[in-house]
Formats: sequence, structure tokens, C-alpha cells
Amino acid sequence: MEQDQTPPAPSHGHPVVRLKPKAEARAIRHGFPWVYADELVTDRRTQGLAPGALAALEDAERQVLGLVTVNPASRIIARMLDRDAFARIDTGWFATRLALALALREQTHDAPFYRLVHAESDGLPGVVIDRYGDLAVIQPNAAWAETHLDHLVKALMEVAGVSRVVKNGAGRSRGLEGLPEETVVLRGEVTGPVPVPMNGAIYMADVLSGQKTGLFFDQRPNHAFAARLARGASVLDMFAHVGGFGLAALAGGATRALSVDGSAPALALAEQGATAMGVVDRFATRKGDAFAVLESLAAEGARFGLVVCDPPAFAPAKPALEAGLRAYERVARLAAPLVEPGGYLVLCSCSHAADLTAFRNASARGVGRAGRRSQILHTGFAGPDHPMLPQLAESGYLKALFFRLDG
Repeated sequence: MEQDQTPPAPSHGHPVVRLKPKAEARAIRHGFPWVYADELVTDRRTQGLAPGALAALEDAERQVLGLVTVNPASRIIARMLDRDAFARIDTGWFATRLALALALREQTHDAPFYRLVHAESDGLPGVVIDRYGDLAVIQPNAAWAETHLDHLVKALMEVAGVSRVVKNGAGRSRGLEGLPEETVVLRGEVTGPVPVPMNGAIYMADVLSGQKTGLFFDQRPNHAFAARLARGASVLDMFAHVGGFGLAALAGGATRALSVDGSAPALALAEQGATAMGVVDRFATRKGDAFAVLESLAAEGARFGLVVCDPPAFAPAKPALEAGLRAYERVARLAAPLVEPGGYLVLCSCSHAADLTAFRNASARGVGRAGRRSQILHTGFAGPDHPMLPQLAESGYLKALFFRLDG
């Protein structure tokens, strides 16, 4: 039987967890924020810690690395919170982190509609906060965030000045942490979709029952670039959600836009956005499976000056990578024939497991298999409200390839 190796709690008052001798302590020292379950000594005391508990992390030589949050039920068993093992995780601690995050967004955005906290990249592991004016939606995707949610909400309201707060507790990440799914209004009142101005368009965000927090802010710069290409052109927006690229294109001068999605509620919100913009006469929707719709449009002889495909993550983790890349190739193969000669094809991936090179190669293969000659004129990523932590590749997940097609 393995002997307990955890010493009594030192003066900082937290229990101690320790890396195994072969674990890469140097990566932690250099900024990697996670400890995987097979890297940590999991004696009875460690296994007995409640999900979200705080602990001091030591290397195999008992040198303190910092303050972590521990979840024995998760593959990511520890997440770095602070290099100071004596840090007190209270409202003031959250306020300091949130003030730094807010300063960046206020410098890079001219209106209070953005991702305010991008998890590890903003020093709040597993926490996502999207801001919609005076309303903020929190996704506490790690157990420690649930444990400290009251402190987080109080600090958020003080620092950002929001008066309404929603907790969105849905998604795969919470399941991996052993957390239940629930969406509740924590502060204030939410009576319907929130109008969001972005790139000249108006999007309607359903913050209570829509996908993610109601809107995808990460595509903002790619919407803007695509809108420039759409001027005077017809547009097909696949996997459109609440209007994404299609509404931005209409704001940029597209002649018409067709938005396709499998969700009727999302398409209804897209139509509300088009109505609010005064472009509903140039906007149409079509509900259906994306692959089937692409094939049907080709059979109908439809052609567009700009085609955008922004699917969900086909490769959310490494085991799904091979199948995911085949799916991205298929999307490109089916979409390319719908692009007019000299027109543009935009292919997106939010799969962190598929890096840029793999995604680009799969997309180019699909375009080539469709018999189209192409050139890549731009590669887009998420906006500055989704900063990337250099040590964590997963934080830089979004890629957008802009092709011009000939022939």
C-alpha cells in the first residue's frame, strides 16, 4: 500500500500536493498552468481533497511552485492560480485579475461587448466571462470557480460596473470537471435576447439558452475581413448560428446573404438581427444539415461570390483529430464548387487539436479535390479579447483561412 507522502500543512494554511519525480516542474515554473493526474502524487490526502480545494504545489524536491486548485476527479488535477502560495483567494484577488483584463478590452474595443475573461490567458483558469453591455455571462468551467463564485460575481460587478450577471453552466468542460449543467440568472433580470452591435451588424444574443454564452465574439476580426470581400457579392454563410458572417457581410455591402444552420432558434435570432439592421429584404435562412445543404445547393446550380464555413469543433481533442481533419476536408470539397470564379472561400476551425498546418493542409486538399485552383490571401485568428497564453496551445484555438478561387 502506498504511504502518505503529504506533510502537515505549512504556515500558509493550505494542504500540500507534490509533483512526481519525473514530472516536468520546469514547464510549471515557465508558465504552463496545468498539472495532469499522472504527474501528481495522489496519496490518500490528495485524493480526499474536495473538488476546487486550494493547495500549495511543490516539486519533487519540496520546493514550492505556487498556489493551485485541485480536483482529484479531473484529468487536469491541478491548475495554477498564483505563484504566491500565501495568496488569499477573495474578492480583492479576483478584482485585481479582472481589472487587468478589463484594461486590455477597454484599450482594444470601443464598446462594452467582448470576451472579458479568457480563462487561463487572463489568470482565471477555467473561467470564461463574456460581456454584453451591462450584462455579463460567466462560464465557471472548473470546480474552483464554482467554489468561489460569490467572490467572483462581487468583484465583477465592482470592477466592470455590470448590473446583471448570468451563470452559464453548460458544456463539455464542466462534465470533465464533474460539475452539473445549469444556467441561472445570478443578479438582475434578463427578459429576452440582447442586441449586440459589432462590425456594423446587429446580432441578437440569447444568453440563457443559446450556444455558449449567446454569441461568438472570437470571430469579430474575421467577420470584418470577410465583409470587405463581400462588397457587391452574394454570400453563403454555413453553420451561421445567429447570423455571424452573413450579417457582417450585409453591413459591408453584400447584395444578399443566405445563412444556413441546423438550429431553428438560432436562425430566428439571425432574422431578428437582419430586421434590426434594416436588411431583412436581402437576407434569407435555410435550416438543415450543413453537408446535405451544401450538396443540395450544388445540385441547384447555386453560386456565390463569398462562401463561409464556420463549423463546430470537429476535433475537440487529439483522439478525434483524424476524423476531424477528414470532416474539414469534406467541408472544403463540398463548399468550393459553390464559389464563383474569382470568388472567395473562408474556412474556419475552432479545434485546438488541429493546428494551423494540419487544418490548412486538409482544407487545401478539399479545395483541390473539388477541382478548384486556389490561393490563400489571409489567415485570421481570434480577436484581442481572446488573448493566447504562450505556454498553452489550447488558448489559441481559432483559425480562419481566406481562399480566392479561380477556374
